[in-house]
Amino acid sequence: MEVKGIIKCEIPGEWCTRIGVKTYNPLVSVIDYSRVKEYSNPQGLCCGYYVVSLYSGDTTCGVKYGRNMYDYRDGTLFFTAPGQVVTFTEYGRVYQPEENCLSLLFHPNFIRGTMLADRIAGYKFFNYEVHEALHLSCSEIEDVKRCFEIINNELKQRLDQHSISIVCAAIELLLNYCTRFYDRQFISRHNSNIDILSRFEALLNEYFSSIQKGRKGLPTVKYFADKLNLSPDYLSSLLQKETGKNAQEHIQYRLIEIAKDKLHQSDKTVSQIAYELGFEYPQYFSRLFKKKVGISPNKYKIIQ
Repeated sequence: MEVKGIIKCEIPGEWCTRIGVKTYNPLVSVIDYSRVKEYSNPQGLCCGYYVVSLYSGDTTCGVKYGRNMYDYRDGTLFFTAPGQVVTFTEYGRVYQPEENCLSLLFHPNFIRGTMLADRIAGYKFFNYEVHEALHLSCSEIEDVKRCFEIINNELKQRLDQHSISIVCAAIELLLNYCTRFYDRQFISRHNSNIDILSRFEALLNEYFSSIQKGRKGLPTVKYFADKLNLSPDYLSSLLQKETGKNAQEHIQYRLIEIAKDKLHQSDKTVSQIAYELGFEYPQYFSRLFKKKVGISPNKYKIIQ
């Protein structure tokens, strides 16, 4: 069995075959790992499908996604999207899982043409880092398990014209629960979130101060997220919950405020100011300024 390097599973059925689990549909599966006799994790796994995994017991297998390692503990939900690579700290060793782990695997082709396909991009937690996983209360664990059970029971039924819509509705119900639980988690971590917000503001000040000294290029959400050891989507979600503005809106707000000062205090042209702020093309700056302020930078300069 191949264990070194990164393997790729295009559809859930391939992974189920690898670990010896019966599948009722190759594009969607629910796996109860406590019932798997034995298997070995590869060094890395790249999936062509979405994964939602519930860990409701201590595990012996650490998981790494991106730069971060996570050892799962009781009541944790972990999400991955198609194309993401997950690596395992203990790979190649054949063992029988001791943890109580449930996983939902579903391929984009299974939901294609459904309302869930139109909404799936809105579930930003599929792009969170592993250390940004969702931690559940006992009642929340039961809600998640019920959704897994509904999906699994429907997959066992004989396929008919309602099967896909029912399974997709159950998946969407699960993801909506996860959205609610993440909202609760953001609220419960308010104090630590405020610390992140303060550090983000400090980084904004530092970046725009460096622009004044000749630094080139517009700041990106990823730049600040990397500095804070967060994923861009998690940082944006956190800021949205705490301030009502996502990370990009914060960056743009600071850009516009600095631009207003320059337009008011400087004799430089709009194009010169745009280049100083890091815009490659002045028309992009003018478009953003008018969108946020309501008038063009040239008109603002005249009024001031």
